[in-house]
Amino acid sequence: MKTILITGVSRGIGKAEALQFLSEGHTVIGTSIDGTVDFTHERLTVFALDLSKPASIAACVEQIQNAGMHFDILINNAGALFDDEDTHVVVNKLRQTLEVNLIGTIDFTERIIPLINPGSHIVNTSSSAGSLAGATDLRQTHYPYHYPAYKISKVALNMYTRTLANRLTHEGSDIIVSSVHPGWVKTDMGGKEASMTPEEAAKHIYTLALSKPESGQFWFKGEKYPW
Repeated sequence: MKTILITGVSRGIGKAEALQFLSEGHTVIGTSIDGTVDFTHERLTVFALDLSKPASIAACVEQIQNAGMHFDILINNAGALFDDEDTHVVVNKLRQTLEVNLIGTIDFTERIIPLINPGSHIVNTSSSAGSLAGATDLRQTHYPYHYPAYKISKVALNMYTRTLANRLTHEGSDIIVSSVHPGWVKTDMGGKEASMTPEEAAKHIYTLALSKPESGQFWFKGEKYPW
């Protein structure tokens, strides 16, 4: 059995992921903005983490370290969408989005890497909205002009996946780094019209996280997804 660190487990895909791993006998370290969730389990520990606040990131990592916790899988699930209805870049929303989806996620990951066991897997939750290949097709599912800040953040997160994977390989580490598109999911972000449930998305991510795929790749339902 493995120990999995999942950010953003209070609802949506993150909650479904936590419950999936717990149901299979694994141990879960979860985070939420205020450190609370609406479910309990003897193998679940939850810490407060607000990715928009550097002090919160530092405090969360320190608490996990002080608790003597190490883990085998990191799923960077927590994210935010602030410009759902926008078709133009709104700079203050772009800053908000990048702070959570990119900068905060990278800050947390870089700080927590020393606590990752050898042979582990880092999974960054991206989106098809972050696919440059998809953005060339104006008929794509993700409307070509909407939520630009969110799309920009996920493209950048994908590049972090690739650069971190290359760096760890160069350093001789056997830690795998992946990006994953969870699908269009029925969450507060995805909306009620989405085609997948959080539980369905969580099962695919569960399988990926426990596997040993080629590092530095973008995945969806076990298949490589176009960058």
